[in-house]
Amino acid sequence: MHELKRADGVFRDLRTQAITPDRWRMPLFSAVKKGDAMGAVLHVCMTCRAGQPVLEGEVCAGARLFEALSTAPAPEGVTIRPVECLSACDHGCSIALTKPGAWSYVYGRMTSDDTDEILRGAALYAQTEDGIVPWRERPVIFRKQSLARLPKMEL
Repeated sequence: MHELKRADGVFRDLRTQAITPDRWRMPLFSAVKKGDAMGAVLHVCMTCRAGQPVLEGEVCAGARLFEALSTAPAPEGVTIRPVECLSACDHGCSIALTKPGAWSYVYGRMTSDDTDEILRGAALYAQTEDGIVPWRERPVIFRKQSLARLPKMEL
């Protein structure tokens, strides 16, 4: 019988995920052009379970979302990076968009079915100076599933 793991959003035992930490790093450098280190970063929560228990040996929903995003062609100027937890556990799979000198965003209730729209939204975000994509140009999932908007960091 498979042991059920509690879906509390804090998941540090990577042995039950099929994607190893080494696998997480593989698409990162191919996802961004050389010399584009100051571009946008699409952070994908690898530990999100979408509020569901995960059977031993099963891959959680966040890891599946990262796999879908990292195997698709990354938009120009966007790095796709896995993170352990975005602390948005009550909101399903979460992602965040950041870049230096710009507003940052956290989005929730994402699935691997949203890959194309997430990447389209990340591309639009990467093209802005301040991180603000005009409302009507944003993908619907970015308009409806935004959890937080954080002001740019002043140095």
